[in-house]
Amino acid sequence: MAESINELVEGCRRGRAAAQRGLYERLGYQLMGVCLRYCPSRAEAEDALQLTFVKIFTRLDQFRNKGPFEAWARRIAVTTSLNLWHQHQQRGPHLDTEEAADLPHPDGTPFDQLSADDVVRLMNTLPPGYRTVLNLYAVEGYSHAEIGELLGISEGTSKSQLSRARRLLEERLQQQAHTPHYHD
Repeated sequence: MAESINELVEGCRRGRAAAQRGLYERLGYQLMGVCLRYCPSRAEAEDALQLTFVKIFTRLDQFRNKGPFEAWARRIAVTTSLNLWHQHQQRGPHLDTEEAADLPHPDGTPFDQLSADDVVRLMNTLPPGYRTVLNLYAVEGYSHAEIGELLGISEGTSKSQLSRARRLLEERLQQQAHTPHYHD
């Protein structure tokens, strides 16, 4: 029988390596998804995931069982990824050479034709600040006040960046829909 998250956490608190491995296996995939949304490259996301688990294992005494452990771990992953993102920004911008994939000829609205990969590609074309605010708000469910606190920006700036991100995504989606599709 598989151990529950709470049993794994208790095992980790007691220093059981098997519990640490179990917790990593249970949460690693989910937390990697979080890291990938905020880090500019897969390598940096992997670094963020590793740092996230180091923080989880060394700060278990700070988890007070006042909510789901997964939410606590996710918040650590977001914060860790954002810290790495800030460090990356200080080193200089990352140029993403992948271009958004062509969308099939639309039968409905352009959005109806998007796959999950297409959405990720389009979101990755956004400026990092817009993409980060959009992810925190729409995917992670943070409020604008929380986003402001996490990123060191005002609540108004968060709202503005979200609005601009949505508008830019809509424009890029329309461009994708009107791009001619040529097949060899």
